[in-house]
Amino acid sequence: MTSDRLPDFAFQHAAHDRLSERRGDSEFLASAWADERTRVVVIRDMELATADDGRRLATVFPAEAPAGQRMLLGAAEGVVYFLVIEDAGSRSAVQGPPLDPGKAERSAYRSLRSIATALGDVDTSLAVHAVALAQWHDRHRRCAVCGNETAVAMAGESRRCPVCGAQHFPRTDPAVIMLVVDDDDRCLLGHNAARDATWYSTLAGFVEPGETLEDAVVREVGEETGVVVDEVHYLGSQPWPFPSSLMLGFRAHASRTAIAVDGVEITKARWFTRDELRREIDAGQLIIPSTISISGALVQSWYGAELPTGPQPPA
Repeated sequence: MTSDRLPDFAFQHAAHDRLSERRGDSEFLASAWADERTRVVVIRDMELATADDGRRLATVFPAEAPAGQRMLLGAAEGVVYFLVIEDAGSRSAVQGPPLDPGKAERSAYRSLRSIATALGDVDTSLAVHAVALAQWHDRHRRCAVCGNETAVAMAGESRRCPVCGAQHFPRTDPAVIMLVVDDDDRCLLGHNAARDATWYSTLAGFVEPGETLEDAVVREVGEETGVVVDEVHYLGSQPWPFPSSLMLGFRAHASRTAIAVDGVEITKARWFTRDELRREIDAGQLIIPSTISISGALVQSWYGAELPTGPQPPA
């Protein structure tokens, strides 16, 4: 039976206070950096310093943090957290700093996607915020107005151009992702040309300028598969910092079910009953997204139970 409640998926809930009101408070920022309770999340080449087992972030004291761009993440459980995006020239070793003073255990750098389902709630919340910030700052080093180099401002909340004074804020690209069902309660899944032949997923696409989310769902489904959608219901969202998307999840109803794929992005699409989906997954003939993504949560919500998913592709 179809449910409107999505199962848990990665990055679904925030677990830290971003302290947005303190980002311009230089006195607070200096005091927090000097506080012995403060911890620093370290990113190198868009990978996070984590414990050897990959189940927790390897946060360090401010005095141990490498040289790099410093940004405020916020606070959780009475502790203030900063992010340092490590400068390439400051690296002295492949491994990261010790997890605790006087201990031999060291950290390793891992991608967010590879550890997303292993981290605890606070670490996951900090990690997705940190990677999203790092991705945006890395891609927006020059002013979009005059082309000069910009500098980190407001503790990472923005970048400011020292030449023309323009202030630039992190962007997030809205993308709709939808589980389409028909009158027989079958679900529509598509195969992306960039994936393995057995990979099928929900349809998705970016919202265009001047477009509502609902219209984007109708347009994307029609463009990719030829299926006509007449009802659209919002179910939930997921930050997806690969590099800067916000996935907005929907369930949609098809009024016309004939499939005609675009042949470019989506090369195949099929309607699945629950029995067909499970049988092909169990036979190794089909791989679907896990609940690291809202796509997997949308499929499992329709299916009504947990599904095996098989090996997952990189982001």
